[in-house]
Amino acid sequence: MSEIFKGLFDTTTSAIISVSDFLLCVSVALVLGGLLAFVYAIKSRYTKSFLITLGILPGVVCIVIMMVNGNVGAGVAVAGAFSLVRFRSAAGTAKEIAVIFLAMAAGLVCGMGYLAYATLFTLIISVILVALQFIKIPQSKSVLKQKTLRITIPEDLDYTGIFNDIFDKYTTEYKLTNVKTSNMGSLFKLTYHLTEKDIAKEKEMIDELRVRNGNLEISLSEQEEIRDAL
Repeated sequence: MSEIFKGLFDTTTSAIISVSDFLLCVSVALVLGGLLAFVYAIKSRYTKSFLITLGILPGVVCIVIMMVNGNVGAGVAVAGAFSLVRFRSAAGTAKEIAVIFLAMAAGLVCGMGYLAYATLFTLIISVILVALQFIKIPQSKSVLKQKTLRITIPEDLDYTGIFNDIFDKYTTEYKLTNVKTSNMGSLFKLTYHLTEKDIAKEKEMIDELRVRNGNLEISLSEQEEIRDAL
């Protein structure tokens, strides 16, 4: 059995990994990946594919490290090739990126053979993640005041500076970021990024905008750039 799993380039000077050690390290790495995926799923928004990836990632990293015979430098270089997938996927949140690095770290420690350290590290991180999930951390008020405003106006209304006096009254800063025509060119849809002075006066601002745009559609939402940022 040992001959079947013997590498073509194994020598007497290179370390040979036994089948039992290989299975033990990979099994522990996969268990730790499953634990991280379970912990991440607690009170978090997630997709099935992300949890599956998070569960198997430590096992993949573990195999990479073992196949380079414990050479961490070479292992990290090989694992870095997988980062090319990053350019074919959507940018993740800071939390998603952090938990991916944690899963890679657990797999790396398992690949080095320090299973007890890998388990201890994962347990400590899991406890911290669970604790942070249940601790309510208030969001910055400045971030809450940053909004995206979409206003629909008729084509005969010149949108250049038409709402500036209202924005000066209710916001500290504003910027027109997008102009789009719709309904065969009979309507303009404007997109603004703005920072409110007082969130409690949102309705007053929208009421004044409705008077100005002929009571056409208006929407106010959390600013997209802030929502997707790290």
